[in-house]
Amino acid sequence: MNVIKTIDELNAIKAAAAEVVNVRVEGKDSGVKDVLVCGGTGCTSSGSMNIIKKLEEEIERNGLKDKVNIIKTGCFGLCALGPIMIVYPEGTFYSKMEVDHIPEIVESHLKDGVPVKKYLYAETVEGDTIKSLNDTAFYAKQHRVALRNCGLISPEHIEEYIARDGYQALHKVLTSMSQDDVINCLLASGLRGRGGAGFPTGRKWQFAKASQNEQKYVCCNADEGDPGAFMDRSVLEGDPHSVIEAMAIAGYAIGANQGYIYVRAEYPIAVERLEIAIKQAEEAGMLGDNIFGTGFKFHLGLRLGAGAFVCGEETALMTSIEGNRGEPRCRPPFPAVKGLFGKPTILNNVETYANVAQIILKGPEWFAAMGTEKSKGTKVFALGGKIHNTGLVEVPMGTTLRTVIEEIGGGIPNGKKFKAAQTGGPSGGCIPPQHLDIPIDYDNLIAIGSMMGSGGLIVMDEDNCMVDIAKFFLEFTVDESCGKCTPCRIGTKRMYEILTKITEGKATMEDLDKLEKLCYYIKDNALCGLGQTAPNPVLSTLRYFKDEYIAHVKDKKCPAGVCKSLLAYKIDPDKCKGCSLCAKKCPVGAISGELRNPFTIDTNKCIKCGVCASNCKFGAISKS
Repeated sequence: MNVIKTIDELNAIKAAAAEVVNVRVEGKDSGVKDVLVCGGTGCTSSGSMNIIKKLEEEIERNGLKDKVNIIKTGCFGLCALGPIMIVYPEGTFYSKMEVDHIPEIVESHLKDGVPVKKYLYAETVEGDTIKSLNDTAFYAKQHRVALRNCGLISPEHIEEYIARDGYQALHKVLTSMSQDDVINCLLASGLRGRGGAGFPTGRKWQFAKASQNEQKYVCCNADEGDPGAFMDRSVLEGDPHSVIEAMAIAGYAIGANQGYIYVRAEYPIAVERLEIAIKQAEEAGMLGDNIFGTGFKFHLGLRLGAGAFVCGEETALMTSIEGNRGEPRCRPPFPAVKGLFGKPTILNNVETYANVAQIILKGPEWFAAMGTEKSKGTKVFALGGKIHNTGLVEVPMGTTLRTVIEEIGGGIPNGKKFKAAQTGGPSGGCIPPQHLDIPIDYDNLIAIGSMMGSGGLIVMDEDNCMVDIAKFFLEFTVDESCGKCTPCRIGTKRMYEILTKITEGKATMEDLDKLEKLCYYIKDNALCGLGQTAPNPVLSTLRYFKDEYIAHVKDKKCPAGVCKSLLAYKIDPDKCKGCSLCAKKCPVGAISGELRNPFTIDTNKCIKCGVCASNCKFGAISKS
């Protein structure tokens, strides 16, 4: 692609590319079908690249090369049904694709125009009618802003991003807006940082602009480390140019000419697509010197992280970019005054940047009209755990947890009851059933002992032990602590040791008191956000599920039957038929008896693996 110098040249590319992309966006039938196959990490791990290869073979064999385009996209969102394939202009949604399905789909649908209903997502089929994907329960209540292009365009072709108004905002900023205009636009929109703390984005940019220095930097935090979180990864895999454009806008707003995207090396697809996107943006003149002939220059580089959770903290991230061990620094001074290489720096996460261009183009009022009074816009969640529809969800701020779990997520599988939802990962807290109808926003979550975090949302049912959940997150934090400050390095280990005592039935009520005091001490004295928020899972479970802690301590029982040290398997002699299957399956020979007579379990030998109970056909084995 030649360097784009004017708005007319940009619009010419947009018009040409829009003819292709509108097949998907508006369902316009151009006589050519677009087959979109998810190329995100989830579907790729399930074999979507093999599906693309088979599609190419079958399309060639059926002589359809001029009538079918295969588009490798980012994540569609409904990860539970991957690999996913959508055929446009019809918009038919094929789920759980297998290579063996492809020949029939190519011949029947792509060649003869008859969709193969047995492979379609069930919710899109009503008798002889095939509904729009947007009419399904999973998508109907979503509002996609940050994810607007994910699953709709090819992330490896800049023309498709341009067709969706790509780089229009950058041109508008450089040619008709002052630095203060850009910052005021973000301030008026109410956009808050989507990385966890929720600090107003415009105010952060305002502080950095006010800092006087010849060299400033713009950084992107793509070091997504929360267990179960994959929002930022999916944006980078599906729409990398939205982040690149926003970072260039940020560079103009604060007076920076260099940016860095810090992305974890465990995201190889995201890294590859970022490299492609940066190269294409440079070739098109959207990065580099004299962008749009305005004299503004902005360069962008990638820096790969080694998977340290602490490098999600802004000062630790900058220290890592500088080539040093990723450890946090004392604040103040804050990065807006002294950040990367000691220069004024702004750092936002991927989702925050993904909103910026749309705010510039559609106006701050458009964005501020969504959400709640203090939390504007939408929020992306990675919905996982005990839920039917695992995947990516983007909803307006203020949507209730019940709506996300029961309507969009499809509820809890196997008829189980909802017990809790963990938001904010290791830094967040557990939300109990009595708060299912609370509107999700920054302030409401903090008020009930949790936090927004980057957007992980893990759903738990009645079979989860809340003490064990707290212990799981503490174990993660202990492992990921950089060790620089004593409260985090030592304090979290002491907390983990107490939790271990509780799950083993060795703790006292004094240990519970000690655990709570330790939580507050660490929150008040740890150096960075990792240590300061590490006690949150413990404090929230103590707040809402203290009866489970007491049962572990006083009764030496785990109500959910999870903590092995407190479990005992027994065989009901009235139900046991003496079939001997449990004895045959027991890996340690702990079960004995005579055929057609009740069997027994030697509790001294039993390792509490549960194999016997899972294999008993008569429901004779239970745990207590």
